[in-house]
Amino acid sequence: MKALTRRSSWVGLALLLVGVAAAPNLGAWRAAPQALPANTLVNPALYEALEFRGLEDVFSRGGRVTAVAGVTSNEQRYYMGSTGGGVWRTDDAGGSWTNVSDGFFEAGSIGAVAVAESDPNIIYVGTGSACPRGNVSPGIGVYKSTDAGETWTHVGLRDVGQVGKIRIDPTNPDVAYVAALGNLFGPNRERGVYRTKDGGKTWELVHFISDRTGAVDITMDPKNPKVLIAAMWTVIRQPWTIESGSTEGGLFRSTDGGDTWQKLTQGLPSRVMVGKIGVSISPADPTRVYAQVEAADDQGGFFRSDDGGTTWTRTFTGRNLQQRAWYYTHVIADPIDKDTVYGLNVQAFKSTDGGNTFGSAGIQSHSDNHDLWINPKNNRAMIEGNDGGATVSVNGAGWSSEDNQPTAEIYRVTVDTRWPYWVYGAQQDNSTVAVPSRGPGETYGVGGGESGWIAVDPRDPGITYAGNYGGSISRIDRNTGISDNVRVYADSQTGQRAADMKYRFQWNAPIMISPHNPDVVYTTSQVVHRTTNGGLDWQVISPDLTRNDKTRQQYSGGEGITRDNTGVEVYSTIFVLEESPIAPGNLWAGSDDGLMHLSRDNGRTWTNITPAGAPEGVINSISLSEQDPARATIAMYRYRQNDRTPYIWQTTDYGRTWKRLADGTNGIPNWHFTRVVREDPVKPGLLYAGTEFGLYISFDDGGHWQPFQLNLPVTPVTDLKIYRGDLIVSTQGRSFWILDDLSLLRALSPMAAQQPATLFKPGDGYRATGNAPTFYYWLPQAPTAPVTVEVADANGTVVYTTTAEPARRS
Repeated sequence: MKALTRRSSWVGLALLLVGVAAAPNLGAWRAAPQALPANTLVNPALYEALEFRGLEDVFSRGGRVTAVAGVTSNEQRYYMGSTGGGVWRTDDAGGSWTNVSDGFFEAGSIGAVAVAESDPNIIYVGTGSACPRGNVSPGIGVYKSTDAGETWTHVGLRDVGQVGKIRIDPTNPDVAYVAALGNLFGPNRERGVYRTKDGGKTWELVHFISDRTGAVDITMDPKNPKVLIAAMWTVIRQPWTIESGSTEGGLFRSTDGGDTWQKLTQGLPSRVMVGKIGVSISPADPTRVYAQVEAADDQGGFFRSDDGGTTWTRTFTGRNLQQRAWYYTHVIADPIDKDTVYGLNVQAFKSTDGGNTFGSAGIQSHSDNHDLWINPKNNRAMIEGNDGGATVSVNGAGWSSEDNQPTAEIYRVTVDTRWPYWVYGAQQDNSTVAVPSRGPGETYGVGGGESGWIAVDPRDPGITYAGNYGGSISRIDRNTGISDNVRVYADSQTGQRAADMKYRFQWNAPIMISPHNPDVVYTTSQVVHRTTNGGLDWQVISPDLTRNDKTRQQYSGGEGITRDNTGVEVYSTIFVLEESPIAPGNLWAGSDDGLMHLSRDNGRTWTNITPAGAPEGVINSISLSEQDPARATIAMYRYRQNDRTPYIWQTTDYGRTWKRLADGTNGIPNWHFTRVVREDPVKPGLLYAGTEFGLYISFDDGGHWQPFQLNLPVTPVTDLKIYRGDLIVSTQGRSFWILDDLSLLRALSPMAAQQPATLFKPGDGYRATGNAPTFYYWLPQAPTAPVTVEVADANGTVVYTTTAEPARRS
């Protein structure tokens, strides 16, 4: 099968058929395989010509970056590791970026990037960011390139979880060290410091403390690479909390290349819990070592050693370097001036007096700073990573743009009713955005903030509702320029226990407009709220639809050193709400603690319809049928409870019974946890599932699943929307993608691998720039003669012809 496509201005007669011309190269033709992979019902060759279309031409805003590196000998070349978008390289000092990990990496979250000083073609990358936000993605080990990122090989450590840092011996690139923080969501014995002496062929765990304490940072003496100092951190994240610190963590030094380690204690916090630490040996003078330490009882702060780490002095106690310690706490020593050191937090700070005082580092690209690489031979050439992307400076003053990196993390996706339609989403660490599905067109914000859902009035796309930090909701009318805060209740979601809140609004609480009456808008806390007057007032229409476990509504971080209550860890909330598109008043609600409820009388009464035996987890999506009001398909994830199994259920009787559609045995791997599932509105039984590591499709109502990645980059799929025959994808690290025209998929059926020669009915074509129907055909055997497709008008007159030459076989 091959798509016949060309962007052309040819216009047909009775029917507009734009751009179906060009003779394609049939070199990509593949004969039907003799044996299909397990759980495959439809031959993937039948749809391999389909392609997702990224929206980076109109929206290319950077997302979170916690790993950066540069090339000492080339001040134009740098690398960044996105927390969901893979590894990128610039060859013009940040003027443009190219992804170099697509097609090689099985995960999009990057925790560390290191370039060998002795051979810049050698790069090690650790997956899994070690700045553990509530939506942090797990890693799957270490990759290595020997050709400057052109190709990559997985070199092991698949189970080490999040990777905080990688250091390479400056004289021998076969020797490298990995600081493995481990699995954030449960104990695992793979935490610690790893060493390879053979370029990643084998690894040794050379420093291990416990199954709850891993390595988050490691620094090396560049003049004596056998001297290392590692920061060991005890940390665990659960949906309702993050706990940082223990008495077993701290700084450890090795002077024999990692064979033995000694805990450093003199002058550092003692007899208290120690949490996250950032540490850096000064390349200018390795006897000078800097550390930023999270510690209990106000013993934390910035520390300096002048004897290689044996003794320490606390030099700075400013809170601007200690806030949200588990998320920041990064220290980078200047490679040329031993008295210059950088501390990264919400803002980027710089000290020029050995850490006694700190001022602004002058990096104003974006707040929330995480990594900095400085050229060892020119300390004015550097790259910095933050929550807005990566930014490069070649002179220590000017910085490159972060609006040229399509790595946005989007929570949810919705659309409006314009032609062409606009795509909407809230970007983590940034603002909400509306993006034209086909450019050109204006891209703009729609109120709310980084974490919110967006609902667009179907009568007028200028009217939007958008959330932020839970209960705060803005209603914007772009026609009048009026913006109103229409929050349900005047209560802050930050700084307090969920148990003390009147309404427990989650960080990204749902907002939904009724498909039957656009004046009806819903949002949820532990109850369902409804307004019929634009948010002037709200009515509670349900009881508490959660487990309401008060033990999981305490202060986040209350058992550790630093409390952190920003709304992310508000627990026992209604996480998703949908109203049937064909049965008004049928409301389906799913909670983040694993309960499903249904009201069939517009919210007057509710029934618990939780699938029997379902564990406690986040019900993240509900897909309701457009043909059968009793039918629903839901997706749950439990990875933050140390369970990566995919969970998908379906009911056809209003939740009285449920069928498990994904459990790790029928096509979706048992570690690809599911975030979203959608049923095709035209063809029942055609299902799409978005997982942490890619996209899957089922042609038999979830009985079997098969990969549907195509050209979509490996990145967490956060949401799916099927609209006007398109599949719209939001991701956590690669922004928005669209698969135009699902007509081919709707024409396929189980066991279609034996499909005879077929010309599939094309989808509708529309008179719009860049929008053309595509003809798909399938030939069970390679053609030996040219293949011709003719297009006729309503009278049978051929108005267009295109021919494809047969592929040449070498």
